[in-house]
Amino acid sequence: MRAGRISKALTVAVATVLALGACTGTPPAPNNPTSTATAVAGGNVTVLESTPFTSFNAGSVTGSSATNARVDYATHSGFNYVDPGLKIVKNDKFGKYEKISDNPLVVKYTINNGVQWSDGAPVTAADLLLQWAADSGYYNDATLDATFKVVKGTSYFHATGDTTGLSHTALPVIGDNGMSLTLSYTKPFSDWETALGSTVSIPAHIVAVRAGLKDADALTALLQTVPKGDAAVPVRPNAELKKVADFWNTGFDTKSMPDPSLALSNGPYLVKSVTAGHELVLTRNVDYTWGPTPKLDTLTVHYAADSQAQVAALTDKTADVISPPDTADVHAQLEAMKTAKIAILQGQGLGFDQAVLNFKGVFAKADLRTAFLKTVPRQDIVDQLAQPLESNAGTLDSFVFRPAQTPYKESARSNGTSGYAKADIDAAKTLLAGAKPTIRILYNKDDPVRAEEYSLISASAQLAGFTVTDAGKPAGQWQQALKEGAFDVALYGWTSNATGSVQVPQIFKTGAESNLNNFSNTVVDQLAGQLAGEPDDAKQNALKMQIDKLVVDAGYGLPLFQRLGLAATGPHVAGVAYSPVPVGVWWNVWDWSYVK
Repeated sequence: MRAGRISKALTVAVATVLALGACTGTPPAPNNPTSTATAVAGGNVTVLESTPFTSFNAGSVTGSSATNARVDYATHSGFNYVDPGLKIVKNDKFGKYEKISDNPLVVKYTINNGVQWSDGAPVTAADLLLQWAADSGYYNDATLDATFKVVKGTSYFHATGDTTGLSHTALPVIGDNGMSLTLSYTKPFSDWETALGSTVSIPAHIVAVRAGLKDADALTALLQTVPKGDAAVPVRPNAELKKVADFWNTGFDTKSMPDPSLALSNGPYLVKSVTAGHELVLTRNVDYTWGPTPKLDTLTVHYAADSQAQVAALTDKTADVISPPDTADVHAQLEAMKTAKIAILQGQGLGFDQAVLNFKGVFAKADLRTAFLKTVPRQDIVDQLAQPLESNAGTLDSFVFRPAQTPYKESARSNGTSGYAKADIDAAKTLLAGAKPTIRILYNKDDPVRAEEYSLISASAQLAGFTVTDAGKPAGQWQQALKEGAFDVALYGWTSNATGSVQVPQIFKTGAESNLNNFSNTVVDQLAGQLAGEPDDAKQNALKMQIDKLVVDAGYGLPLFQRLGLAATGPHVAGVAYSPVPVGVWWNVWDWSYVK
């Protein structure tokens, strides 16, 4: 079960960055936190997801999607998971991890005897070593350009996980007859607890054979002998490692049921069948004893991108669990349907919307950045887009904290966002001094919330004298435009990671992979470096507060509002509970029950 892997800079989606500290408060209690009907043993529950299943490796660039991650979560297990309060819950039935020392930081992972893949092979340290190899970037000697394309050297494993922590580890040591793996860090790392092993998803013995090696032991020997990569001195690619990495990268991608060896489980459920673009069926793993016991016999996943179709499926009982976008129309429909048998599960999500400025081009000048930010009608945006869903909604006044966190109020008072509470067109005109700069505003045209944000921001900016170009792109194109820097203003969101702090440098540090707007500040770089290695929560918060203020002062952009999370359940399911974590209500899928 996964605490949540960190996403690289839009390799697939803008997601899973900006950390919420696990010890600094919890989200507000969700509305209708769980369905309460009386359940029976066994049975089937049908879930609607927005996108089809496409890969058994949700940690790869091509396999990263919400649906893939949720199926991965239901079919695999590991050392811990994250509960709705954003607390890390250890799964001692799977194994244990322990900090051996602080200086240097050394962490040992030990898998319990009896934990196995669904083909009967044991889960071992070989699986952990392969996961470390993919997530650490240890073997890479590639040089990347501004759009993250390889221009020299080799990038072996194409994982979505950020390498910030694991890149500072030595080659792991395997012990205890192949059941333990010990990691030694060359520098402190604040997020060590979720760096490796939250979910063990890829079987080393299968990757080994598919890559032409004899078995998992041969793969382990290979990973232990290939030297660490050095981008300054790239070498000829290792042919065997390249085959292993290539299979890890795309070998588990499929739109239909593959060879069963590519669909192995070590979690509460197994994948029984996959029908391309239509259906995926999970069945209970009867051998699973190293985690919470699942209650359902089967769980069927169908797909519907349209929120109205999801609501209709709940109405006609062809779906038991839905998670549509929380728009005013959808919310009103569900409220009208709400009965003792239809439950709405709603709470603060980890996602938030923001307007970000590109520091190259028009907004290289600080006065023009300030002028534009003075035009952003943040309160109007909240009034029209957030308050219809939650009457108490307000502007989000921090880039690094969420309102549920203890430091939020203090940071919001001191970081400078109060100067942008409402649009100030006169102040913007004064700063422009008659100039009429042309700016491109990029956003996802297929997202109705972003489209309305664009309309409000564009109209306000034009009142001050800006000439606005609509640079919006469809859902399949806007992310590439963002990566390429084809914008002056970008309207997009981050989905905050459930735990940790190291993701903050991932966005704000000069040249970082999620720094998409060419922001650079030497003091922020220094503080971000300290944050990645600071284990103390109070000191982490102090560093993040400094970064928050420096980012706002520099005219980075403005946070807009925090999005709500929404799910709804029908009369034939019990045990479903809202959670803001990336896998949503799937966080406790083992507790779901069928109701007659």
